[in-house]
Amino acid sequence: MSFQSGKLLKSSFGTAAATFASRLCGLLRVRLEATVLGGGVWASAWGLALTIPNMFRRLLGEGALGTALIPLVAEIERREGVDAVRRKLATVLIALGVLLSLIVLVISLAALGSGKWIALYGNEFWRSARITQMIRLLPLLMPYAFFICLTGVIGAVLNYAKIFVRPALTALLFNLFMLAGLGAAWLGHWSPETVLPFLAVLTPAAGAIQLALMLWMLSLCGRYPRFVSVWWSDREILGKLWRLALPGILGYGALQMSFLVDRSLAVALGDRAVPALNYVDRVIDLPIGIFAVSLGSVLMSAMSRAAAEGDRETMREQLAFSLRHVWFLCAPLAAGVVFFHADILRVLCLGGRYTLDDLRAARMVAVFYGMGIPFFCSLKVILPAFYARKQMKTPFYVSLAAITVNITLNLVLMWPLRQGGIALATVISSLVNNGVLMTILRRQGMGAGWRTAFSALRSAAVAAVSGGAVWYGLHRAGIGLAGYGGMGANILLLAGIAAAFGILYVGISALVRAPELRELASLLRRRGGRG
Repeated sequence: MSFQSGKLLKSSFGTAAATFASRLCGLLRVRLEATVLGGGVWASAWGLALTIPNMFRRLLGEGALGTALIPLVAEIERREGVDAVRRKLATVLIALGVLLSLIVLVISLAALGSGKWIALYGNEFWRSARITQMIRLLPLLMPYAFFICLTGVIGAVLNYAKIFVRPALTALLFNLFMLAGLGAAWLGHWSPETVLPFLAVLTPAAGAIQLALMLWMLSLCGRYPRFVSVWWSDREILGKLWRLALPGILGYGALQMSFLVDRSLAVALGDRAVPALNYVDRVIDLPIGIFAVSLGSVLMSAMSRAAAEGDRETMREQLAFSLRHVWFLCAPLAAGVVFFHADILRVLCLGGRYTLDDLRAARMVAVFYGMGIPFFCSLKVILPAFYARKQMKTPFYVSLAAITVNITLNLVLMWPLRQGGIALATVISSLVNNGVLMTILRRQGMGAGWRTAFSALRSAAVAAVSGGAVWYGLHRAGIGLAGYGGMGANILLLAGIAAAFGILYVGISALVRAPELRELASLLRRRGGRG
């Protein structure tokens, strides 16, 4: 393991720990949401409404805009210094703030108007509770898009300044606010009609506090925007940022439209389809956030610096190293979801308003989404290899092809497999996206090499053997969560399953001499020695 690769992995550890805390709160939030809202109409309305501001978060916050800003900041700081970064960042934030204000206003007014139209002219579908409640929530939720998008852009600048942990910790706030609201609703036995508006008000409040904390962090690292300066004099950065970000924005926009198509098609399958997709999506978001997003943000910063210096060899090494470790850590998580999805959903969701029928509706979704975890995660570290070199158009064109595959397969698979077909279509399109992007990188001389592909296959095989062995042993012994009534017993049994699976995976990996295991152990020993 080279010095640069070790630093890359070390930097991602702190971010992963912070993200893990946030995702752990997210799992507790899933538990409370399922209990309070169930897996039917109310959960469907909440999930659909929250999708809209989150779409803009991915589009104009932590997505294309933030990604395009990092190589620009690297270039400006190297040529003009930190003071120029502060001036130009003020320009970006003011322009983005104006745009977001208009978006929030237009969508909120449109929701209010459509609510009146539906009341007068809507048919039975449009007057259904999941649609009418979603529309009522939107004006309350949309300010969250303003705060969280600005937070995402500032987070990109902080990551470039090698500040990873504290921005990742601010994501805890949203989950803590949601846990407080859901906890109050659970203890007070509130009805879903009362809970949803309360959560919708808490959401932008959490976003406002996140933005305030991010601005404070910018001031600590000497990059607080110079809002008092004449920001229009630095407007050329808006043109550069627009040209760089536009392909990514279009790509992310198409991706979000594909996501909306998924959820719209799921609405047609009944009240349980959208919650099934959303709850399982939260479960698989744990491995994606803990390692892939953490490593991807660190990798984007490191690759941007290497690209600014013209060091392609370092970029190639960083990509190969990251892909090997993503698969080593994510393959067992995928196997765990595939083999033990019913037990996981039983612990996380079952109870309160979430019934066994809701759980059964989510099982096929969990199997297919679980299979896709390594592909979802690897995409997070492949894209920086393009974005760091300001190649925004290539991923855009590839994503359009993948989205076309996704929508086509949705229409084919949703009828025989229902919401499971929508999940399977998402996984296949992600596989296509990964494969095409890696082929292009190889032709550009940036390929990760056959050693990386072999390591990924080895990790997948070891994970499948380990998970299958534990599942078979439990099946033969007649042990399963269905036979245990208490939550405490179920949690302990699931923890025991995870421990047995983890020990077996590490043991087999050691037998086949997986280098990732030695590299992780070496890094942990060095960290422990300094402690």
